[in-house]
Amino acid sequence: MNINGLLQDIVTRNPGISDIHFKVGRSPMVRVAGALSETNYGKLAEDHTKAIAKVIITSDHLAEQFAKGHAVDVSYVIPDFCRFRVNIFRQKGTVELILRYIPPGIPSIDELNLPPILKELSLYERGLVLVTGSAGCGKSTTLAAMIQHANEMEPLHIITIEDPIEFEYPDIKSAVNQIEVGTDVQSFLKALRSSLREDPDIILIGEMRDEETIETAIKAAETGHLVFSTLHTTDATKTVNRIIDTFAPHQQQQVRYQLASNLKAVVSQRLLPRIDQPGRLPAVEILIVTNIVQAYIIEADKTAFIPDVIAKSRIQYSMQTMDQHLTELYHGGKIALEVALAAASNPSDFQRALQFE
Repeated sequence: MNINGLLQDIVTRNPGISDIHFKVGRSPMVRVAGALSETNYGKLAEDHTKAIAKVIITSDHLAEQFAKGHAVDVSYVIPDFCRFRVNIFRQKGTVELILRYIPPGIPSIDELNLPPILKELSLYERGLVLVTGSAGCGKSTTLAAMIQHANEMEPLHIITIEDPIEFEYPDIKSAVNQIEVGTDVQSFLKALRSSLREDPDIILIGEMRDEETIETAIKAAETGHLVFSTLHTTDATKTVNRIIDTFAPHQQQQVRYQLASNLKAVVSQRLLPRIDQPGRLPAVEILIVTNIVQAYIIEADKTAFIPDVIAKSRIQYSMQTMDQHLTELYHGGKIALEVALAAASNPSDFQRALQFE
C-alpha cells in the first residue's frame, strides 16, 4: 500500500477536507465542511490499518506506548504536500486511525474571516489569551494565525509546545522553536517549566489539560510572558468556570484573583456552513478582560454576568457575544437563519431580537 499516494489522492479529490478516518470494514471516510462521508476506495482490512499505523509511528517511544495499549497522537508529513495530525487507537481489537489534515502554509487572520482585534491580542506584551471551542472548530488554526501575525510583526522568541506539532512556523521576524510532546519532551508540564528558562516572549501551549499545566501557564503569564492556549469550552463564562473548577475548593478564591490579574482575553468560536460561497466560517465571541470583568471573575456570584458586559462593550473594547456576531453574519448574507438559530446561545431570544431590529 502506497500510503502517501493514497493520502494525496484523498486530499486532492476532496476540497475542503478536514479529517480522514481509517476504520476496519469500511472504505476510508472523509469529513468535508463538517459532514462525514464514505469514499469508494474499497473496504479496509485489519492488515491495511496496521500497515498505515506502522508507517506513521516512527518514534520508538510512541511505538512502545501503542504496543502497551495506549492511543497515540503523532504528526505525519508528506514532503512538499502537507502535514497530518494523527490519532491512532484500538477498538474491538482492531487498529483505527483519524488524520486531521493540516494544509500547507498558515492562513492569516483576515483570510480566516476572524475579527481584526485578534491582531492586537497577538501582540500583547504579557498575559494569558485563550482560544476555546468544541473539537474541530478551528482553534488550532486561529492560534496559528495569531502566532504567525506576531512572527511577522515583531522580533520575538516564540516557543510552541504541542502534542503533536501541527503548523510549522518559519522564522520571519521572530525566532520560533517548536517542541513536540512525546518526541522532544515527556509532558506538557515539563516542556512548559523548561520553556520559562529559555528566554521566551510568547509561549503557545497546545492545550491546558490539567491543574498543573493551568497553574504553570498562569504563573508564566504572571512572570511577564504572553501565553496562548486552548480549552474545550464554548464561551467565556464557561471558560472561567472551567479553570476555577479544576482546582480544589480551598484554592479557588486565590485562583480567581490570579486569573483576574493575568487573563487578557477569551476567544470562543464555532465553525458554521456559509451560504454565500462553499465552505465554513467562524462565529466568534470575544471577551477582553477589563476592570469590571476582573471584578466579575473575582466574585463568584457575578461571573454569570460576564455576557452582559461583553454585549455592552462592542464599540468601546471590540468585544462581541456569539449572538451579536451571528446576527452580523446572518444580516450579511453569509449564514442561513436556521444555522444562526442552531448556534445561538438562546435561540428564542435570538429570534425575538431579530424581529425588533
